[in-house]
Parts: sequence; structure tokens; C-alpha cells
Amino acid sequence: MGLLWAIISWIIIGGIIGLIARAIMPGKQAMGLGLTIVLGVIGAIVGGFIGGLLGGNGVSGILDNPWSIWTILLAVIGALIVMFIYNLVTKNRA
Repeated sequence: MGLLWAIISWIIIGGIIGLIARAIMPGKQAMGLGLTIVLGVIGAIVGGFIGGLLGGNGVSGILDNPWSIWTILLAVIGALIVMFIYNLVTKNRA
């Protein structure tokens, strides 16, 4: 049950972080909810690496306390970075 709960938690957290990042990011993002969740999860991991570089707990901090303000802030920053890169890569495809 532990692995299943971890996967469900990451999907929920990724969705929340992805939606927050989409709301903050200017312009229209042409992506569905599934891609928002995936980019939110990847962004949370990127945010964890940024936190690790700044002297924090890194990705393990996301796993230990995913609902702290610092973790959410780093995850949103990471998701914004990931969405910005995604928009750069897919800009000419539409």
C-alpha cells in the first residue's frame, strides 16, 4: 500500500503544483490536465534539486514534507522552469 499511496500523492501534488504554475505563467499554455500533472511532478523534482543546491534537503525534502511552504514554493519555481522549457520546445509545432 505504501508505493500506491506514494504514486497517488505525487499525482495529486503534481496536479496542484502544475495548476499553480500554469496560473502564474503568462500567456496561454496549450496542454491538458495529464500533461499539467506530469510537468508539475517533474517541476517538483527540479525544485527539489534547486533546494538541494541552495543548502536545503533537496528532493528528499519533497518526500519528507511535501506540504511545507518552502517545498511548495520550490516546486512551483521548478514547474515554471519546466513549463517554460516545454513551451520553447513545442512553440513551432502548433
